[in-house]
Order: sequence, then C-alpha cells, then structure tokens
Amino acid sequence: MDEIKRCLDTYALVEIYLGNEKFAEYLNVDFIINDLTLAEFYGVLLREYGENEANLWLKKLERYALQVNRKVLIEAVKFRYEHKKQNISFFDAVGYMFSVKNGYYFVTGDKEFENLPNVEFKKK
Repeated sequence: MDEIKRCLDTYALVEIYLGNEKFAEYLNVDFIINDLTLAEFYGVLLREYGENEANLWLKKLERYALQVNRKVLIEAVKFRYEHKKQNISFFDAVGYMFSVKNGYYFVTGDKEFENLPNVEFKKK
C-alpha cells in the first residue's frame, strides 16, 4: 500500500479485531482513529467480549487516537442531516468529516460511504 493517510472507522477496527485478512494490511501502514471512534469500538468490545478485552484494545489503540474538535463535530451533524436518508450514525459521520477535514482517507466497509469522496471502501 502507498503512503496515503488513513483514518480507520469502527467497521475496519472490528474487522481487524476479528482477524479479517482483507483488513490486516492496515496494521502495516500509518493510520489514525479519532477519539469518538475509539470510544465506539470500546463499546462494541465491551458489549460483545467484556471489559478486559475492551481495555486491552483501548491500550493498544489509544496512541493512534486524535481528538475531534467542535468544528468537525458540527460539520458531522450537518453531514448526517444532509444524508438522513442513508441513516448514517453520528459516530460514522464524525469519522468521515474528521477524515475529510484532516486530509485522510476514511477506511470503511459501510455501504453508505461506498461512493463518497475520500473513502477507501473495503468489503468483508
């Protein structure tokens, strides 16, 4: 893979966690996640696998996490409103707008983002 900046969403993190080889390549490139995505991923792991597993992955990933500023949060709310027919989650809207505003590609497998600019779409 080339040196494109990438921001992973929860979908990608879950696939990495599950050992999906299509997503394993992201472990060998520079990537970031934002704090809200990290929190959402923590919640998924907490619900599905328990607090110990969630804390383990929090420690593994927190060094890649960046804060989301208020301007990006507002842009995410607007983006979600403009795309309300696609039923995009707030977390995904924040991840996408964070990526766009910071010059990253948004790595996801969520079908709502498949044809949007600045998206690296990857299916399971």
